[in-house]
Amino acid sequence: MIDRPSTVLIVGATGSIGRHAVAETLRRGYAVRALVRDQTRAARLLPESVDLVIGDLTRPETLGPAVDGVDAIVFTHGSTTSERDVRDNDYAGVANVLKALGGRRPRIALMTAIGITRPGVAYAQWKLRSERLIRGSGNPYTIVRPGWFDYNQPDQRKVVMLQGDKRQSGSPSDGVIARDQIARVLIDSLDIDAADHKTLELVADHGPEQDDLTAVFTSLRPDSVESLDAAEDIVDLPVANEPEMFRDDLATITAGSLKAGD
Repeated sequence: MIDRPSTVLIVGATGSIGRHAVAETLRRGYAVRALVRDQTRAARLLPESVDLVIGDLTRPETLGPAVDGVDAIVFTHGSTTSERDVRDNDYAGVANVLKALGGRRPRIALMTAIGITRPGVAYAQWKLRSERLIRGSGNPYTIVRPGWFDYNQPDQRKVVMLQGDKRQSGSPSDGVIARDQIARVLIDSLDIDAADHKTLELVADHGPEQDDLTAVFTSLRPDSVESLDAAEDIVDLPVANEPEMFRDDLATITAGSLKAGD
């Protein structure tokens, strides 16, 4: 059974998904901590009850206070489709937070993107590498790959979870989803046992939103603990051929996980 977290760290809390995640987390009765670079701006955007902790995802030495004592971490941060931006922010942010944990195992919910396994797409490969770090960390987790934000029609609210990342046109035809629903699924995953070790593509179909997503999570195939890739994904990125940066990060994070399990 998953222990229901009490303190949740939101990474990317002032972003368009992060603000929804903060609101949903507070609504559920969790204590919310936000990792922010600009306290003044964050105070304008987030409710007073949110604990603002100053830090920078690209500066590992600043992350200790943010992760200290948290029971769950929700990653909603994102940059651009530039390979350098995604490597230095999206990917590095996940790597740096995991290393700051030092092997501690809070529940993790990570937002990436639908179509992440498209061959030869450099920025997507760095997002995929961040997923691999999460799977190798030993933490309980859920990885959510949303479709295109806010292209859904008003009656298109039924939450649908897919696997295998088969929709790769790079357009809204791959699937659409509202931002508040992305946040809802991320926060739901924190205390639903059936969400653990699951990776999913998240889209919406015509119909009303479900009150309870337990059955939807239950229908998904769990990721193998012996693989760095998601259940049903087809990925051609052998670890031995991966960039040194990723291999070093993976070694550090998995070593911390093994030490914590001793």
